Amino acid sequence: MNWFDRRLAAFDIETTGTDIENDRIVTAAVSIVGGGEQTVSRNWLVNPGVPIPAEATEVHKITNQMAMRDGVPTATAVEEITSLLAGALEEEVPVIAFNARFDLTILDREARRHGVEPLVDRVGGPDGLLVVDPYVLDRHYNKFRKGRKNLTILCEAFGVPLTEAHAADADALAAVRLAWRMASRNEELGQMELFELHESQIHWAAEQARDLQEFFAKNGRDEHVEGAWPVVPAAAPAVFEDRLAA
Repeated sequence: MNWFDRRLAAFDIETTGTDIENDRIVTAAVSIVGGGEQTVSRNWLVNPGVPIPAEATEVHKITNQMAMRDGVPTATAVEEITSLLAGALEEEVPVIAFNARFDLTILDREARRHGVEPLVDRVGGPDGLLVVDPYVLDRHYNKFRKGRKNLTILCEAFGVPLTEAHAADADALAAVRLAWRMASRNEELGQMELFELHESQIHWAAEQARDLQEFFAKNGRDEHVEGAWPVVPAAAPAVFEDRLAA
């Protein structure tokens, strides 16, 4: 059976902004689908503990009032999300995330910020991660496609329905359907073993970052383009409470 016909764990978050080191999770979704088994889905509305900027609310429609009234504490949500994803990875079920570098790094930083054991530590380090990122895949296999490559545009290009863009649950399902559509149309991609695919994406993402960095330099723009994938390494080791030892 090809990897895209097996069990897959779709993951997406919406946040207070785009700064992976400082912005916070506002909503999140995990849907474990496929493989001929029942779908398992969880959604979280999170109280980020900081104001949600108006420009972020305009994107995902979550207001400060909604988050404060109905949101769960960040530590609770991050523990549940991380535990669910770690359980999937332990079963060699890959995490499917569009622009995984953003979502998984934000999740990592929220874990470290709130004393929760990060995903990368729960699975034994970076080698325990198994991720498929349609954003990286499209930039590799369709590198000459012109224009933007956000989730909405790629869903349109591949005929994947996305009715509520920037709703975490809708985006997560769209990402996993997009990965399936890409793999079903590309024999090389579809026949790769998951561990080989994960390692390939590490190299592809680094190459894509170098290419963009060179483009910026040629156009006089002094900008850093992050090449680490799927999680940008943290500057400091995680400090978390070992609840089993308490």
